[in-house]
Amino acid sequence: MESETAQRVATESGTFPGETFPEELADALVRIQRLIRRRLRGGLSVPRLRGAEVELLRLVESRPGIGISDAARALHLAGNSVSTLVNQLVRGGYLLRETDPADRRAARLQLTATAEKRLDDWKRRRAELVGRHVSRLDDTDRETLRAALPALRKLAAGLHEEAEEA
Repeated sequence: MESETAQRVATESGTFPGETFPEELADALVRIQRLIRRRLRGGLSVPRLRGAEVELLRLVESRPGIGISDAARALHLAGNSVSTLVNQLVRGGYLLRETDPADRRAARLQLTATAEKRLDDWKRRRAELVGRHVSRLDDTDRETLRAALPALRKLAAGLHEEAEEA
């Protein structure tokens, strides 16, 4: 009976009672992301971009011409929040807001050359930072991280799908 209850709880929650792995994984991922962002801010000669601004620029880079409402859905943000980000990035010279020829009320977003350069620099600096720290790990740890990438991508996809359904 007790094992049936534990099994039901495990099936419903995705974890077994007392298991700390999901919390430890979430904490590690958040800490890594926060530390990467903090380190990348150092030494910038231009005003830093907030996380949501970088996410929006990366989305526009991958989907040139995306509309604001589609960007809001993709980023799981409110439309007015994305509009505010767009306005800030247009003023900063990072985005172009073009009128959609099919619907004059809608806007299509494009990166500026400044944004492309900034994103390229950000990606290069991020790869160098993470690469430097990964290279300090022993071969076993590096291979363990490499082997975990497919599972982490599946985890991200599952979280994304669940957010889409909500």
